[in-house]
Formats: sequence, C-alpha cells, structure tokens
Amino acid sequence: MGIVIAVANQKGGVGKTTSCINLAAALAEQKKRVLLIDADPQGNSTSGVGVDKKSLAYSTYDLLVGNTDDPDQVLVRARPKLDLLPSHINLAGAEIDLVEMKSRERRMAEVLKELAPRYDITLIDCPPSLGLLTINALTAADAVLIPVQAEYYALEGLMQLLTTLGLVKKSYNPALRLAGVFITMFDTRTQLSKQVRDEVAWYFRKDFLETSIPRNVRLSEAPSFGNTIFEYDKRSRGANSYKTLARELTRRLASRAWQEGELGQL
Repeated sequence: MGIVIAVANQKGGVGKTTSCINLAAALAEQKKRVLLIDADPQGNSTSGVGVDKKSLAYSTYDLLVGNTDDPDQVLVRARPKLDLLPSHINLAGAEIDLVEMKSRERRMAEVLKELAPRYDITLIDCPPSLGLLTINALTAADAVLIPVQAEYYALEGLMQLLTTLGLVKKSYNPALRLAGVFITMFDTRTQLSKQVRDEVAWYFRKDFLETSIPRNVRLSEAPSFGNTIFEYDKRSRGANSYKTLARELTRRLASRAWQEGELGQL
C-alpha cells in the first residue's frame, strides 16, 4: 500500500496518541508492515510502546535537522511488523532549528522519500499544534486522519484544522487527502456524544469512519505500562474498537472509490 498518514488535531486531549499507538498495533496484527513516527516533542507514542526516551542515541529530531541522514540509525523495532521513529525532548527545539533551513517544510518528506516505501502504512503522530512539525508531517503525508473527541469544543477546533489543511494543500502538498474522521472518547450514556457524532458524520459524509472509540479506562492505563491495548487487555472494548477501526480504514484505502479519488478530497 505504501501510504503515509498524518494523525492530526491541534486540540490536545482528543486521544490522538492513543489512537496512533493502538491503530499501528492493530494494523501490525493484520500483518501490515507499519512505521510509527513520533513527531510530538512530548514523546508519548515513544514511551507508550515501552521505549525509554533517555536511552536513545538518535531520534526523529536528528533526521529532521540533519544530524544523521541514515534512518536505520534511528529506527526502533517496537513490535513484530511495527517500527518506530522515536521522539526526544530535543524535538521541542526543532521548530527553531528548522526556521533557518532550506525547504524547512519538506524535511520530513525528504526523510520519508526512501523510508516510507518499506512499509504498507506509515502513521505520523503530530503535535497538538499547527507549527512547523505539523506542517512537515502534513507536507510529507498522502492523507490525514483526524480523531475528534465527542464534545462540543472539539467541533470548533475541527473547523480551524480544516482551514489549515486547505492552506497546506494549496501551498505545499496539492495531493493531500483525507484518510477519514473518527470519534474518540465516545460515551453511549450521554446525548452530547451522540449529537457530536451525528454532526461530524453529517458534515463529512463519505469520509466519516463509522467506528467510534469508547471512553475506556483500560485504554488510559495501558501506556503507563508501555503496552498497547492488545497486550494490556485484548478483550476490552477499547481493543475491539481499534481492531474494527483498523479494518475499516484498510478497507477504505483499498476500495476502488479511494483509488479513483472519489473519497477523501479536501
């Protein structure tokens, strides 16, 4: 498949990193070759799969600023069929370091030019902001996947994100598409969750993914043990939801409608 997907939402706390980790793990369980790129200085995707950030000789930062041009020095085998480009606190300084660099918005695209074809799917965990790191990810990506928390303020942030995606598409990446939009932290007991889901489903129509990720304490607990949800509690509602989401996403990307450009147009 060889597709690069940026998982982005500038609003924090929407379950973006949780989704990156567990969606990557679910895709690897489907026998897909998966690369997970932690482009967030907080490094939660890195620690969430059990990698000690302090022990790293190299990180995503080093590839972006040119300290190394060999991604194999940076890659970590996180799980069978799942590799990681880890984050480090140094990445917080990348926004400043990149400003003086030529083609600074395309640094990640250059890194992935030879690396991404090794994998069926590459997932980029973007920071919860719209700075240079996120722009790099969106410029390098074939498509963007948007998690939306089932609450009112998430809808406001979503409109801002769509404006940014339009600007990135116009200026840097004309081929950028929408991999899909899905609901996180869905609570079946509240009318608000259902209203938000229905509004997002109506607005995106063809690009709305039907699988919602529920509020699930097991999903919150798993990262503290460096586990994916499938290792921590494979029978939980969270695990079942991410398995279903992975299947829905791969079906969509393999469909004729996606291949012919009928889906995912920004």
